[in-house]
Order: sequence, then C-alpha cells, then structure tokens
Amino acid sequence: MYDIGLLAPEMILLVGALLVFCLDVAFTHEGKSGVSYMALSVLTLAAAALAVLLQMDMPPQVALSMMDVDAFARFIKLTIFIGMLLIAIAGGRYMHTRTKNQGEFWTFFLMVSLAMSVASSANNLVLIYISIEFLSITSYMLAGFLREERRSNEAGLKYFLYGSIASAVMLYGISLLYGATGSLYLRDIAVFFSERMTAGGEITGMGYIVIPATILTLAGLGFKASLAPFYQWAPDTYDGAPTPIATYLSTASKAAAFAVLVRVFIVGLGPFQVNWVPILAAFSIITMTMGNLAALRQNNVKRMLAYSSVAQAGYVLMGLVAVAAGSQSGMNGINGVLIYLFAYLFTNVGAFLVVMAVEETTGSTDMHAFNGLIRRAPWLASMFVVFLLSLTGIPLTGGFLGKFYVFGAAIQHQYFWLAAVGMINAAIAAFYYLNIVRAMFFTDGDVAAGDGGVDGSGVAVTGTAVLDVPVGTQISLLICTLATLWIGIYPITVINWVNDASIQLLTPPF
Repeated sequence: MYDIGLLAPEMILLVGALLVFCLDVAFTHEGKSGVSYMALSVLTLAAAALAVLLQMDMPPQVALSMMDVDAFARFIKLTIFIGMLLIAIAGGRYMHTRTKNQGEFWTFFLMVSLAMSVASSANNLVLIYISIEFLSITSYMLAGFLREERRSNEAGLKYFLYGSIASAVMLYGISLLYGATGSLYLRDIAVFFSERMTAGGEITGMGYIVIPATILTLAGLGFKASLAPFYQWAPDTYDGAPTPIATYLSTASKAAAFAVLVRVFIVGLGPFQVNWVPILAAFSIITMTMGNLAALRQNNVKRMLAYSSVAQAGYVLMGLVAVAAGSQSGMNGINGVLIYLFAYLFTNVGAFLVVMAVEETTGSTDMHAFNGLIRRAPWLASMFVVFLLSLTGIPLTGGFLGKFYVFGAAIQHQYFWLAAVGMINAAIAAFYYLNIVRAMFFTDGDVAAGDGGVDGSGVAVTGTAVLDVPVGTQISLLICTLATLWIGIYPITVINWVNDASIQLLTPPF
C-alpha cells in the first residue's frame, strides 16, 4: 500500500483516463461539446501535479522495485504535467471543432501523460521499454487523430513506421544489455560493468558488449528525442498532426525521452562514460547542425519550429555530454539539461500556441500568414517575440539560462569545440527566428506576391484577418510568457530546484 502512495500521480492519471473513457461510452455523442471531458482532464492533470508537489520533501525511494521516486523524477513529472495542462487549456477548442470523438481524444491525452510519467521514473529495462512503447502507441493515435484530414493520417502513419523500426532496434540493444549482465535493473547493470573496467579504464570480458548495446538503445531513445539522424519523422509529423499534439510532441514528450536517456546513461552506463561521451557529442553536433540548416529553408512556421525542435534537442544533449559529478562551478551538466527542458517547455508551448492562434483564423501556418501581425494582434506578436528571443538564447529569457548552463558545462569540461559548434548554430538559428519577427513587424499585412494567397493544403488565406484567440489560449500564452521571463530574470528558484534533482541522480548507486 505504501508503494501505491508513492505512485499517486500515476494512479490519479489512470483513474482520470478510465473515468473519461467510461463516461464517453455511457453517453451518446449527440450534442456533446467536449468541454466536460476537457475540464475533467484538466482537473486530473492538476491533481497529478499536486500529488508530485506533496512528494517534494520525500527522500529518494523505490516503488514496486522498478520505479525511482526521486527529485529527478519529480522534476520531470512536474514539467510534463505543467506542459500538458497548458496544452489542454489552450487546445481544447481547436480539437473540439475538428472532431466529434472528444472522449477518445481526452482519454488518449491522459494516457500519454501517464506513459510519460512512468517513463521518467523507470529503473528497469523492461518497464522502460513498455513505457516508451505505451508513449509511442498513444502518440501515433493522437498524431493521426483527425481521421478526415489526409495530412493528419499521413503524420500518424509516418510516425508509426519510423517508430516501429526504432522500437525494434532499441529492444535489441536492451536484450544485449540483459544478455551480458543477467539483470534488467540499471543499478545492477552499472555494478556489472564497473567490475569489468581495469584501473586504467579499459574494457574487459563481456564489457565490450556495452558499445553496440549503447548505440542500439540510443537509436530508440534518440527517435523519441528527435536526435539526428533519427529525426526524419518529426517535420512531417509536427506539420500534419493537430497543432496541440505537435506542441506536446515537441515539449513534454521530448522531456520524457531525455529523462529516460539521462537515467540510462548516468545510472546504468555510468562506468563507461569515457566511451559513450564521444558518441553523444557526435550526435549533439549532427543534431543541432542538421536541424538549424533545414530550418533555414522553411517558409512554413510550424515546420520551421519542428526543425528548430530538432536543433534544440542537440543543445540539450550537450549537457549530458558534459556531465561531471562533484563539479565545483555548479554546472554539472545534468542541471543544464533540466533547466533547458523546463525553460524550453514554456517557450515552445507558447510559440506553437501562437501558431495555432494564427492557423485558426487564417487557415495557414505559412510565413505570409504572420505578415503584419503586430497590427492585427499586438499582444500576440509581442508574446511571440519573447518566445523567439528565448529560443535564440537572448539574455533575460529562459532560453538564455538553459544555453548558458549547457554551454558552460561543455566549456568547464574542456569541450571547447562542442561549445563553439553550439554557438555557431545558435547564430544560424537567430537568422530564421528573427525572420519571423521581421514578417510580423516590418512586412505588409497583405499576402505577399508569389505566395498565391494559398497555404500548403490549398486553403485560401489572408494576411489581414483579425485574430480571434480563445480565452483558454490567451491564459496559456500569458502563463508561458511570464514563466519564460521569470526564469530568465529571477532564475535562483529554478537553479536551486534543478541542482537538488541533478545531485541526487549523480550520487553513485554502488
């Protein structure tokens, strides 16, 4: 029974999802607005977040022998629940006007939140695989949820095809780890491998299996985190999926993926840090470079943010590359990862919600739909500027603090070349982020010649339409803006929080 108390957030999400499902089955669809399901889902997510807050002062514990309930897991869970809450409040009307299956949508929405929560605590390879698969399957369904829209179906199908292959590869990597060590628990795996390291740091015996196992496992986790070269699904899926789902995929889902990635590499493969650091560094450079270069060519803002999300994953990975237990500077790498994920959550949720607001009015997410936005919706354009500056890494925003900590950890660990590549990529990203600012502030509101006044789906659009932004979207946007500025201007609370979470994780388990 005590373990059940430790799993209160997960139990709340499970009960809430089953309740929405049962209510949907019990009542007919005629006349439903979906507001009641949305309200129940929001309350469920808020209750789960409250349960995490009530566990904040608890020492690290293990529930059901397979889930770590520690400061790291609590940080990730709270980040995920806040993100899903903001998306639920803002995206309800968007989904309700496009589908009659509101009960199904909110059931999947809560179930995917449950999957992410379990994944962030899992310390057992089987539970890690099951939670990632649970997360993937529900994500496939949400991405292709608008069954009448071809692009949504295409998004879900591409996501499923890529995900199935990545899942199989990851499972093979997990099987190698189990076959070599005889254990499914990350701490036991770490003990096994630490005993097969010589005093000089050389691998002996079955320890050699760690290299192919690491690469294969990374392929599956890299798919969820949209690391290059496993990111091909992201642009098409983000572009074709309903915008609230694209928002979730780029933020909360990415946070869960990095939580698993960090726990596997730090707890399970910690003894081999010297071997996997060069691998992750190469992935980091390729990811940020390919994401930014691809984003430069985009004329669709939603697709541009998809490639931007890929590049941001490369920056986050820098923190894991530069992990250093006992760092005297306060930058141990993991706290940089956590700060980046937390700040990125509010920044990217806000950016996608602005895109959603423009899309609902104009029917387009192409660049010309943002022309003259400062004259049509000054407050919306101003908020978008804050989010774009944060993504760029301008001081006094949350994005700057995240970049400062991951770049600082890389420099402290003497990965000067990695930090230099990151800074060059940040400069490249500034070009396409500020290009959106140029369109909003310095371009006429009329559709530019050559655009044809038609978006990618053939729907006629206009750059002069007055935006009608729902109250829920306005509330979420305001929270995202204030949080982005608060993290950048007064970061001490967040810094202390992530330091506690990272120090617990970096404590040797053996």
